[in-house]
Amino acid sequence: MAQFTLVRLTVRAKPRSKTSRILRAEGLTADISLAAAPVDGAANAELVAVLAKALDVPRRDLRIALGAGSKRKMVEVTGLEEAEVVRRLAAAAVPPPGRAIS
Repeated sequence: MAQFTLVRLTVRAKPRSKTSRILRAEGLTADISLAAAPVDGAANAELVAVLAKALDVPRRDLRIALGAGSKRKMVEVTGLEEAEVVRRLAAAAVPPPGRAIS
């Protein structure tokens, strides 16, 4: 019997950025820049795509549970354990050019 896992991430989205990438990841909290504008769900769709790529999961395993119309969001991830989500987010975090990794 497969066990259902659900992990909740707190995300601060930064729409209308130059590029889309994970700027910072600390535990289950992330700052994510998005090139898309927050119009007609474009930024939310891009957020899901960025997280799906970073976590190496299909988009269907991600859901914006809270904050679809806000910069602060709660995203649910199914199919991964919490420790694996934290590890993959940290590995995908790319600081902006010219900034040192702290």
